[in-house]
Amino acid sequence: MKLLLLALLGVCCLVARVVEGVGSEVLEQRICVSLTTKRLPVSRIKTYTIREGPMKAVIFITKRGLKVCADPQIDWVKKAVETMDKSKRINMNQTKPTGAQQPTSTGATQAR
Repeated sequence: MKLLLLALLGVCCLVARVVEGVGSEVLEQRICVSLTTKRLPVSRIKTYTIREGPMKAVIFITKRGLKVCADPQIDWVKKAVETMDKSKRINMNQTKPTGAQQPTSTGATQAR
């Protein structure tokens, strides 16, 4: 009886894992099987990529590593991409090198 329950539990776990991967998640890195209709909060998006092909899509990569395909023509997707681009530009400007540092004078060099 315990063996039967253990086998049933194992089957349930496998089914849950298979069902989790179905839908808008990217099965391969290069293709999307379907596009999500649910809005994805920008705060959960780490980055994105745009894929051309039989099914044009924006692939959002969440902070947890989940890859989600979305229709690039939908308004929330366009706004999310714009927000990510603005955030990227702001971060690049903040980390941009300011050029060579000028030497500062110290008391030892002024004494000469």
